[in-house]
Amino acid sequence: MFNHLLSLLIWLPLAGTVPVLMAGSSRPNLARWLALLFMVLTFVASLFLLPQYNADLGGMQLVEHHAWASTINVHYNLAVDGISIALIILTTIIGVLVVAGAWEIIKTNTHQYMAAMLALESMLIGVFCATDALLFYVFFEAMLIPMFILIGVWGGPRRVYATLKFFIYTFLGSICFLIGILYLYSKAGTFDLHTLAALPLSMTEQSWLFGAFVLAFAIKVPMVPVHTWLPDAHVEAPTGGSVYLAAVMLKVGTYGMLRFILPITPDAGMHYMWLIVVLSLVAIIYIGYVALTQEDMKKLVAYSSIAHMGFVTLGMFIAFVLVRDLGSVETARLGMQGAVIQMISHGFVSGAMFTCIGIMYDQLHTRIIKEYGGLVNVMPWFAVFYVLFAFSNTGLPGTSGFVGEFMVILASFHMSAWVAFFAAFTLVIGAGYTLWLVKRVMWGRIHNPHVAQMRDINKREAFVLTVFALMILFIGIWPQPLVHLTDSSVAQLVQQLAIHKL
Repeated sequence: MFNHLLSLLIWLPLAGTVPVLMAGSSRPNLARWLALLFMVLTFVASLFLLPQYNADLGGMQLVEHHAWASTINVHYNLAVDGISIALIILTTIIGVLVVAGAWEIIKTNTHQYMAAMLALESMLIGVFCATDALLFYVFFEAMLIPMFILIGVWGGPRRVYATLKFFIYTFLGSICFLIGILYLYSKAGTFDLHTLAALPLSMTEQSWLFGAFVLAFAIKVPMVPVHTWLPDAHVEAPTGGSVYLAAVMLKVGTYGMLRFILPITPDAGMHYMWLIVVLSLVAIIYIGYVALTQEDMKKLVAYSSIAHMGFVTLGMFIAFVLVRDLGSVETARLGMQGAVIQMISHGFVSGAMFTCIGIMYDQLHTRIIKEYGGLVNVMPWFAVFYVLFAFSNTGLPGTSGFVGEFMVILASFHMSAWVAFFAAFTLVIGAGYTLWLVKRVMWGRIHNPHVAQMRDINKREAFVLTVFALMILFIGIWPQPLVHLTDSSVAQLVQQLAIHKL
């Protein structure tokens, strides 16, 4: 089984869509239990990656290689490193929580909703396992289909607008990505990522490829100024769609940067590094102020996600200067490691925040902040979780939100005190919009009579929120297991930044 563990992880959820769809609309409970069974099985299978992977050795392991279209040298190549494993386990945990969270909420075409969730998880795991560029592209594109369906069928009143905007933005980036990998194929005669990373390229070639890849992955992150699809998609998406979108799908963009931009176009990455750093700082500061003005809770957290993902891109690209100009490899590893930890942390924190918003919305049927107030009086246990997640969103020490951001700020200080200052300023802005949100929703008197009738969380909701809370506290208090899992892989990425292809 371990020889094909990655294939099992990819195709097990997709296989689960068949019995779930066969359950039909007349047996929603059967569809729910089948979906939960396949999500749990996939999660358990993902845990077997940890003993099978040698974290001290690092690099790509658990390799699977099969001929796919041998006449054009396209192969079904799979492998994982520590970063991939962390993201796969994040994906499988979120899958279980999303199905459990939607248990009583989705009442229309439940079997189709659960099948879409299983298909989405399958494609996301495929992205994190693929080491053939064309296979990566197939999974990269295919994951849009279930998300398009989730928003378009179970979304809000403006779901058609949101789905079209989401699809047009992401598809535009995907076309640029396809052109880039086809050019690399014309040069190397293969889509193998290891071969493409070693391919010598001129500065002109690297610049064009850098532009194509940055546009493709920046839309997924999303980075400023191609971020405007995200708030609309979040507002209209059902809770489960928002959780998967924020917790995992945004990480596909930064993961793609790690796999394509950093190793394949290192000289262009160094040359245009300041562009990415500036855009990252704009996301961290400007988007934080945009979040302050939001009246819709989902939009506020969506803009917050853009700001937090700015830390990921910042930590990745300051490594170029730290390695090439300053020769500080260890500091570059610190920044890159911080970016990776921030990816995982943001997955749990954003997923928890959107889950909380979904719990409130399912009872009051509004996300407008001013409609709430005094919620702690009727939902005290919910308030405990909500405040914990909010504190993590602000980067409070002891929570996962602090670890990655602190590492990135510390690394950026070695490059420029000004960059570190502007990056650290997000702690003030983040505390502003998050704590102001908590104050308006949780504290004060109850002025809406419907709020007084809201119930506290049930056992199912308590389970989902407890898992989120445990993961946030675990990473925040003891990040060493995650650091150890990804450290060798991060070190190898940093070494690739020092390679000159010119």
